[in-house]
Amino acid sequence: MCGIVAYLGKKTARPILLEGLKRLEYRGYDSAGIAIVTDGKLYLERRVGRVGNLEEAIDGRKEFDGSLGLCHTRWATHGGVTDFNAHPHRDDRHGIVVVHNGIIENYSALKQYLQEKGHTFASQTDTEVLAMLIGELYEGDIEKAVQAALREVTGAYAIAVICEKEPNVLVAARKGSPLMVGIGSDNEYIVASDGAAIIAHTARVIMLDDYNVVKITRDGFHTTDIHNTPLSPKVQQLEIDLEQIELGAFPHFMLKEIFEQPSSVRACIGGRMNIREGKVVLGGLSSFAKELTKASQVILTAQGTALHAAMIGRYMLEDLAKIPSHTEYASEFRYRNPVIEENTVVVAVSQSGETADTLAALYEAKERGALAIGVVNVVGSSIARETDAGVYLRVGPEIGVASTKAFIGQVGALALISFYMARKRYMSADQCIDMMKEMEAIPAKIEKILESAPRIKKITEKYIERENWLFLGRGYNYPTALEGALKLKEISYIHAEGMPAAEMKHGPIALINEGMPAVFIANRGRQYEKVMSNIQEVRSRGGHVIAVATEGDTEIAKHVQDVMYIPDVCEPLSPMLAVVPLQLMAYYAAVARGHDVDKPRNLAKSVTVE
Repeated sequence: MCGIVAYLGKKTARPILLEGLKRLEYRGYDSAGIAIVTDGKLYLERRVGRVGNLEEAIDGRKEFDGSLGLCHTRWATHGGVTDFNAHPHRDDRHGIVVVHNGIIENYSALKQYLQEKGHTFASQTDTEVLAMLIGELYEGDIEKAVQAALREVTGAYAIAVICEKEPNVLVAARKGSPLMVGIGSDNEYIVASDGAAIIAHTARVIMLDDYNVVKITRDGFHTTDIHNTPLSPKVQQLEIDLEQIELGAFPHFMLKEIFEQPSSVRACIGGRMNIREGKVVLGGLSSFAKELTKASQVILTAQGTALHAAMIGRYMLEDLAKIPSHTEYASEFRYRNPVIEENTVVVAVSQSGETADTLAALYEAKERGALAIGVVNVVGSSIARETDAGVYLRVGPEIGVASTKAFIGQVGALALISFYMARKRYMSADQCIDMMKEMEAIPAKIEKILESAPRIKKITEKYIERENWLFLGRGYNYPTALEGALKLKEISYIHAEGMPAAEMKHGPIALINEGMPAVFIANRGRQYEKVMSNIQEVRSRGGHVIAVATEGDTEIAKHVQDVMYIPDVCEPLSPMLAVVPLQLMAYYAAVARGHDVDKPRNLAKSVTVE
C-alpha cells in the first residue's frame, strides 16, 4: 500500500516523479504530495485526492523545477484523509522531508519523547514522528541521522529522505515494506516501491533488503545497514516491460487483466509440463523433492483472493496427492499456537509477495521447522526471498486493485504443485498426462468464455439495483463462490455473501426474498444434483438464480432465470473457468453503478501493514 517515488539526477524531477506516482496510484489514492529541492531550497505541496489534484496544484510553478525530489500517494493508516496527514512530512528544524510506507509501531512513545524535546506536530501520522526523530538526531549528515533514527524504530518502513541542507543527497531505507533503486545512465537514480515507476527509465535495479540504507549522490551510491556496515547489493533486471503496465485499448486495468488471463495461464504453465513423459517440471521445487514426497501435512496460508486460491489448492492436494491439507488466514495463524508436525510443508500464497500477515505467518512456520514454499507473482519479493523454495506465477504485473489474473495464476501454480506431488506419491503417469492435457486446454477455454462478455454484461445489468447477493458453490467451487462475492463487494460496493450451497439451509436462507440474486456455480461434477436441489430451494422462496453451468446443459435453463456457460473441464480445474464470468459480473456491475473500477474506495493493491 502507498506509493513512493524519489529522483536524483540531471533532469527536472517533477515530470518523472508525477509520471511514476500515477503508475503507482493503484497502491493508494487518498492523497498525494511532492517535495523538491530547487536552487538549494525545499518546496513541498500536498493534496487530498488523486495525483491529478497534486499535479494541478504545482502546474507552472518554477520552484518545483529542481532535480532532486520525492513524492508519495497515500493509503491512510494513521490519521484521517487530510492535507496535513498527506505525505511528505517534514521536521521542524532542518528542512528534512520523509515519505514512508508501513507503520511505526512505537510512534506514540517516540512522539511523547520528541514533544518533551520541544518539537511541534502538525499531523496525526506516525510518519511525521519519524521525520521529527531524524531531525532530532541530525548533526549535519542525513545518512547517519536516518541510520540512528531507524535503530530506535519498531515496525515496518520503506522510506525516502531528503534534506534542504544537503541538496545533492537522497537517502532510502527499507524494513518489511518493498523498496528498490533504479540505476539509470549518467548517474540518474529513481527510488520506488514498485518497478512500475522505474521501468520507463531503466530496467537495472537493486532490491533493498530489510535494514538496508542507501545513500545516493550525484556521483553514485553506496549501501549499508542501519549500523553503517557496508553492503554489496546485486544489480538485477526488472522482469516487466512498459507495455504490460499500460492500459492500451481497455477502459480499465481490471478488464484488461481479465482478458489477459488466457495468456497469463500460458505463461504460468509454459515449460512446466512434459506431457509426453507425464512429468511436471518445477525447477524451484526440485531441490526439495524428497521432503515434499514425505510431507505429513500441507498448510496453505494467505489473505483475501489468495486465500480463496489456497482453498482450491487444498482440495487439489487432498484429492490428487492424498496429503492432509489445511488453509489458514495468515492474520490468524501467527497469533495462534499452530501445530507444526514433523514433515509439515507451509505454502505462502501472495500476488505481491509483500503481504504483511502472510509474511509474518511464514516466519512463524519456519521458526517451528516447517518447509516453506512460496507461490508469488513478484520476482524478488520478500516472501520469495524468505521461502525455502517456490513457484512464480509469471502472469505479469497486475495493476487493478481487484485481483483477477493473479487468482487464475495462483490456482494454476497450485495445480502444478499438486500434480508434481501427486505424481511422486500415488498418481500414475497416464493420470498425470490426462490432468496436464486438461490444463493445457484451459487458456483456449477461457478465451471462449470471454467471447460471451456482452451477454454477461446484459445479465448483470438486470440485477445491479439489488443490494444483497448470494454466491453459492460446492466442493472445488465453494472457494470460487467466495471469490465471486469478494469481487462484487470490492468494486461495486454491493453486499455479497459467498458460502457452500448446503450451508444456506442452516440460517442464511432466511435472507432470501423476492428477486434476490443468487449466483450458483452449477457446472457438471460430483455434486451437480445436490446443487440443483439447492437451486430449487432458492427458487421456491422467490430468489432469482443466475447459474454458471457447463456448455450443453440445456436442462438447467428450465430452473433458473439466467445462465452463463463455461466449457466442460475436469473438476479440479473448473474454478479456473467458473471464476471468469464472476469477474466479468463484478466489473460490469461496478461500471454500471458509476464506480472507479481500478481504484475502489478504502482498498489498496498490496497490504504491507497489519
